[in-house]
Amino acid sequence: MVRIKPLIVFSIRLFFLLFALAAIGVLVIWLTIVPSLPSVESLKDIQLQVPLRIYSADDRLMAEIGEQRRRPVALDDMPENLKLAFLSAEDDRFYQHPGVDWRGTLRAVWLYSLSMGQGRVPGGSTITQQVARRFFLSTDYSVTRKLREMLLAFKVESELSKDEILELYLNKEFLGHRAYGVAAAAQVYYGKRLDDLTLAEMATIAGLPKAPSRDNPISGPERAMGRRNWILDRMLELGHISESEHGEAITQPNTARYHGPVVEIDSPWVAEMVRQDVVDLVGSEAAYNNGLVAHTTIRSELQEKANRVVRDGLMDYDRRHGWRGPEDRVSEETLEDAEALSERLEAIRPIAGLLPAVVTSTDETTASLQLADGTSIELSLESLSWARPFVSSNAVGAAPQAVGDVLSVGDIVRLKKVDEEWRLAQIPQAEAALVSMRAETGELLALVGGLDFAHSQFNRATQSRRQPGSSFKPFIYSAALDHGYTPASRVNDAPVVIDDPSMEREWKPTNFSHRFFGPTRLREAMVNSRNLVSVRLLMDMGIEYGRDYVTRFGFERDELPNGPSMALGSASITPLSLTAGYATFANGGYRVEPHYLYSISDTDGDTLYETEWALPCRDCPEIPPPNPPAESTASDETAREPMLRRPELADTESDSARDESGQADTEQRLMGPPRPRRAEQVLRPQTAWLIDSMMSDVIRRGTGRRALALERDDLSGKTGTTNDQRDTWFAGYGGGIVSVVWVGMDDNESLGQQEQGGRTALPLWVDFMETALDGRPETRRSAPVGVTRALIDPETGLRARPGTPDAIQEWFHADNLPPLENSDDSGEQADPYEIY
Repeated sequence: MVRIKPLIVFSIRLFFLLFALAAIGVLVIWLTIVPSLPSVESLKDIQLQVPLRIYSADDRLMAEIGEQRRRPVALDDMPENLKLAFLSAEDDRFYQHPGVDWRGTLRAVWLYSLSMGQGRVPGGSTITQQVARRFFLSTDYSVTRKLREMLLAFKVESELSKDEILELYLNKEFLGHRAYGVAAAAQVYYGKRLDDLTLAEMATIAGLPKAPSRDNPISGPERAMGRRNWILDRMLELGHISESEHGEAITQPNTARYHGPVVEIDSPWVAEMVRQDVVDLVGSEAAYNNGLVAHTTIRSELQEKANRVVRDGLMDYDRRHGWRGPEDRVSEETLEDAEALSERLEAIRPIAGLLPAVVTSTDETTASLQLADGTSIELSLESLSWARPFVSSNAVGAAPQAVGDVLSVGDIVRLKKVDEEWRLAQIPQAEAALVSMRAETGELLALVGGLDFAHSQFNRATQSRRQPGSSFKPFIYSAALDHGYTPASRVNDAPVVIDDPSMEREWKPTNFSHRFFGPTRLREAMVNSRNLVSVRLLMDMGIEYGRDYVTRFGFERDELPNGPSMALGSASITPLSLTAGYATFANGGYRVEPHYLYSISDTDGDTLYETEWALPCRDCPEIPPPNPPAESTASDETAREPMLRRPELADTESDSARDESGQADTEQRLMGPPRPRRAEQVLRPQTAWLIDSMMSDVIRRGTGRRALALERDDLSGKTGTTNDQRDTWFAGYGGGIVSVVWVGMDDNESLGQQEQGGRTALPLWVDFMETALDGRPETRRSAPVGVTRALIDPETGLRARPGTPDAIQEWFHADNLPPLENSDDSGEQADPYEIY
C-alpha cells in the first residue's frame, strides 16, 4: 500500500500537468488562431464562380466562356445515388459528426506519428473540413493549417445545415479538366445531365476529389476504375445499393471521354463580340466568373444556314479554280508506323468540316486514304474529276486522267463528307462574310466573319474594310434624286478623264464591259451598273455634297474618298456598315443601328444591362431629313458602344415594330427590344421608295437576275465588283430582312477575271435568303404619298402623251416631273438634268 500511494500521487500530478498543458494549448490556440479565422457568414451568400453564357434569341447556347466550368445545381435536384457515392467515398458519417470526425482524426494522427511527420497522410478531413479549406484556406500542408481547418469546420456547422454544406461541396469541388462541381463533371466526362448518369458513372465522379488531375477516367483510366469499384464496394457495404445494382455497375466499362461545352449553335464571331462588350462593362473577373447570361438577337436556324452558305460557297469557288496540291507529306517511315501516323494526323486541326487524311496507296482508278482515327477511305477517279491543276486565278490545267495525276502515296490532303460520301477537298484561299438583319429594328439575325473561326478569328464582317464597288451606287443615286434628278434623267455614258485628288493621279474610269452606251436613263444605268453614269452624277452634284449626303446612312465622312472615285465604291467600309445602310432603303428612310445583344442578366435573372433600340415611327409627325446631314454616329467600329446601356425610361413613346408594309409585325420571339426610342428619319420616304423600285429592276432584269430563283416580287438589291475582281458583293433585301455577302481574298489579290458580284457573292445571298424568307409574306411597299407615275419616252426621258408609241411608265417625285415632250413650254430645251 505504501508503494501504491506515490504512484497515485504521480498519476494525479501528471494528469493535472497534462490538463494544464492542454488548457495552455487551448488558450494559445484561442488567442492566436481563433481571432484570425475568417467569418463564415459569407458562405450563406456565396457566389460560385460560374462562366459567362451567351444564348441566341431562341435560347440556344452559343458559347460558355470562363476560367472554371461550373453548373450549380440544388441538392434536391441531384440524384440520391450520386450523393450517397460521395458520402461513401469521402465522409460516411457526415450526418452524424459535428464537423470533425474524431475517428478519422485520431487515425490520421496515428499515421502521421508513424511517418514521423514526413508528408501527408490519408483520411482525417470531413466534407465540412474540405468546404472550409476550399473557401477559406490554402492547400499548404501543416499542423497549424489543419487546426484552423478543424476550428473553421465547427464554425461552418454552426452557421449552415448539413444539406447546405453538402450542396456547396458538390458544386464547388474541383473534379478535373476545368470541371468544378458534379454537374460540370457529368458534362465534361460523359456529355450528360446528372439525371442521365448511370450508377457506375456516378461512382467514377465520386472518386475524383482525391486526385482529380491524375486519377480521372481520361488521364488515368486504370486508377479511376479501381477507385470507382472501391466506392461501389463501400456503397454495398453501407447498404446504399443492392447486390444486383452493385453487380451490374461493377461490370460497366469506362465510357468517359472529353466533352467540350454543349454549344448548340455555332456563332463564334458574335459570341466574341458579346464577350468583349461584357468585359468592357464589368471587367474580366466578373465577366468570366459571375455567371452572367447574355441573350443575343441571333436566330439559330439562320445562323446555321449562314455558316453552311459561306463554307459551301467558298468551296465551290475553290473547286472552280483547281487543285493546288497536297497540304503536306509524310515519310515512308511514318507511313509504316501506325502510332506515329495517327499522331501526325491528330496534330492537324479539322477546318470547316475538312478532315486531314493521308494517302496510303493508289492505282490508276482509286486511292486509299486513312483518317486520324484509323478509318480507311476509298476515292475514285470520278470523285477527283474536279481537281484540275491550279495554274493561276484565271486558268486551270487539264482534267486528271488517272488518280496519280492528283494524289501520291504519303500526301496529306483534306476530305469532306457530303451525303455519306467522302470527297477530296482543300482549304479555300478566299474568304467571305455574311451579315443579315431586320430592316425595321437593326437586330442581327446571322453573322459570319469568315470560313472558320478556329482557322482565323479575324471578323471580316465587322473588322475588314473593303471597297464595296457598285453596291455603293444606290447611295449616290439617292443623293441625285434629292438633288433634282429623276429615274428618267439621262446621263451620258461616255469616256471621261478626271484629275481625282483622292487617287493622286489622273483617272479614266470605264464600264466593266469596256463599252460605252451614250445617254442613259438613271434607272437603266442602275440596272446595268453603268460606271460612267455614276461618276458624272457625282461630279455634277459636287463631291462635298455627295460626301455629306452619304453620311446619312451611317458612314463616317472621313472614310469616304474626297474624289469622283467615291461614286464607284472606292470607300473602305465593312459588310456590317453596308448592311445598315441598305436597311434605310428597306425600311422607308430610317436609320437603325445594328444590334446583336438584347440583354445581360445575373444568376438570379435580374437584368443588369439591356439594349436601347431605335425603331421607325411612321405615325409620328414627319421630321425632314437633315440638310446638311448630321454627322454619323453609327460606324461599324463603334457599333458596340451604344448597345449596352443601363435601363432607363425612354424619352419618347414607341411604336411597335412594323414590317415594310407598315403593319404590326406578329413574329413571335423570346427576347425583344425593351425600351425603344424613335429612329431618325434620314431619307424622304419617296426617295427611299424610288431607289427601292430601281433596285428591284436590278433583280428583275439586271445584274441580280440570279435572285429570281427565289420566286418573290419583293426583292431589291445591287451587285458590286471592284477593280481586278478583288472584292465581290451582293447587298439586298426582301420580306423585311436585309442581307449582305462579301467574297474576296484577305491579301487583296484578284479572285479571277470571271468572278463578279453576280456570280460569286449573289449565289450565297440567294441560298441564305431562301431560308431567311421561308414563311415570310412578301412586303412590297405601295408608293407613298408624294410619288406619282407618268408616261415617258424611253429615248429622251421626257414625259410622253397618251398613245405615244413605245412609251413606258416611270415613277417620280410628284414635284419633280420632267417636261412634256414637244410641249410649247419646253421648246427645243433638253431635259435640264441631262448630262453630256
